[in-house]
Amino acid sequence: MTRKGKAVLCRELDKPVVVEAISVAPPKRGEVTVKLAACGVCHSDLSATNGTLTMQLPLVLGHEAAGEVIEVGEGVTSLKEGDHVVSSFIYMCGECRFCASGRPVLCIEQGKAVTTLPDGTVRTHDSAGKPLSVFSGCGVMAEYATLHIDNLVKIDPKIPLDRAALVGCAVTTGVGAVFNTAKVAPGSTVAVFGCGGVGLNVIQGARIAGAERIIAIDTLESKLEMAKQFGATDGLLFKEDPTKALKKMTGGGPDYAFECVGSGELAAAAYRAIRRGGLAVVVGVAKPSDSTAIRTMTLPFEEKTLTGSYFGSCVPRIDFPRMLGLYMGGKLKLDELITRRYSINEAPQAFADLVSGRNARGVIVF
Repeated sequence: MTRKGKAVLCRELDKPVVVEAISVAPPKRGEVTVKLAACGVCHSDLSATNGTLTMQLPLVLGHEAAGEVIEVGEGVTSLKEGDHVVSSFIYMCGECRFCASGRPVLCIEQGKAVTTLPDGTVRTHDSAGKPLSVFSGCGVMAEYATLHIDNLVKIDPKIPLDRAALVGCAVTTGVGAVFNTAKVAPGSTVAVFGCGGVGLNVIQGARIAGAERIIAIDTLESKLEMAKQFGATDGLLFKEDPTKALKKMTGGGPDYAFECVGSGELAAAAYRAIRRGGLAVVVGVAKPSDSTAIRTMTLPFEEKTLTGSYFGSCVPRIDFPRMLGLYMGGKLKLDELITRRYSINEAPQAFADLVSGRNARGVIVF
């Protein structure tokens, strides 16, 4: 059946988000309809509203959410009504060389579900009956959403859904960059550029991995204090290039540096800061026009590495339960990540608070 509810939309770039009534069509083959319980307000959603990420408008925002399956489409056997699920914003075909080799974040078929479902159509319409695009095949900043089963991961129903939602992006992106991409070694030194939602999860991922020293770098003192709650041992207020300060603090540079803002300049700073043989990981998503300049001769002479991490190099059906298991075991902080919960009508305020850096994570609760 068709569901009616509210959703958070971007209709114009560089304008406040709007809350509107939408209709959500029932699932087709390989799809399910989900009643959402909570959705994180992520910087990637903000990037869609300002053009950093180019997406077809009008757009239903949201990709970091959790809820309950309420209707199942034809051919679906892996999910049933009543199952609790978390959305995954990467579409995984399961057949290409990257999916087959355990790297689904690089799936070559992802383009099928950038602003539509994988079949190229949408189930969402506005009050005038006009189709609405959906963020990364999800569009889950809404009371209801119909998604393909490849964009969903089943989870333990004992886990509170507002906490579970966070593994759909921020937690897995940050902790996964530590576990899967960098494979941070116990006893190592880590620097983290940017202490927003993703940066805080890099910090706690490094703590769980056993890093001896974790240096948080940000432009706000409040963020540095927050970083210490998640495991940072040191804070460095960013006023100018921190490379010299980091090398002095660590006796030659950290073993690992993570750029979590989305800046070519910061990516270069992270690379400059690491020691010989060190690894710099770019996690933040920069504007398409941005670039990173490094001294090429340092690559062979110092054997330094600059790489990227998309969605924590994760396998969602493995990593989501792993992250939630760490939470249930008391090792991963999810409760503390949620600075404020908002109603859907407060979505414009949630985005304003994201821009101001007020929250570790804001979550819209339906």
